[in-house]
Amino acid sequence: MEHEVFVPVPVERLRQALGDPLRVARAVPGLQQDAGADPVAGRLKVRVGSHSITYRGAVRVSARDDGSYAVEGDATETRGTGSVQLALTLRLRDTDGGTTLTFDGTATADGRVTELPQDAVGSAVVRLLNRFAEALGETEAEAEPQQPTDEPEAPETVAAQVAQAVETPDEPPAPVVDDFTEPVGPPAEAAHARRTMIGRSAEEVDHAPPRGRYAPVPAPQTVASGAALRWAAPAAAVVLASAIVVGRALRKRR
Repeated sequence: MEHEVFVPVPVERLRQALGDPLRVARAVPGLQQDAGADPVAGRLKVRVGSHSITYRGAVRVSARDDGSYAVEGDATETRGTGSVQLALTLRLRDTDGGTTLTFDGTATADGRVTELPQDAVGSAVVRLLNRFAEALGETEAEAEPQQPTDEPEAPETVAAQVAQAVETPDEPPAPVVDDFTEPVGPPAEAAHARRTMIGRSAEEVDHAPPRGRYAPVPAPQTVASGAALRWAAPAAAVVLASAIVVGRALRKRR
């Protein structure tokens, strides 16, 4: 097999990442490291088409004299007897804007993976190598120290700028307006008249009789009844006298 991947990272930085087993382990996609084991050792789930196979094994990356790297690995199925052996050569080539990684070598396997379509197996291997190369560049970018872009100005420079801004202002200062100054003249008289009217209205309200449901019930008026009794007594006397006279007249006729 042979496959190439471009990574936008310089060659020297990728060499530093490949020389660190911890960075290599972080670059293997989906690797679950075993506690106390080698950095690049643990469980790895590989998806082939609609199937998933989990392997347990280890990968070793070693530098060669010609500048290339030997990538060797072996693993076995966690639920089966199948195994995989990997022997690849990794070369780095300086490219405009980054580095081109070339993988070539062989891989042998038995077990469940041999029962799956070969094109699906090839696609799974290419996807795994692409993700490994991209993650290797990302781990190197994270390890790169951040350089400050702007240097702080010296205290003398800041003081000089402040002094210059104070001595030569761009715009005249705005007049200060005191919002709490009391007006003089007619507004004071108007306020006095308003307070007088308010006090007078309050006084009238205090002395005014209550209205509504709390108004007092007026006393019964006895003037009309007294006047009626005053005129009814003489009238009754006249009627009584007339009755007596009429009675006497009738007796005389008899």
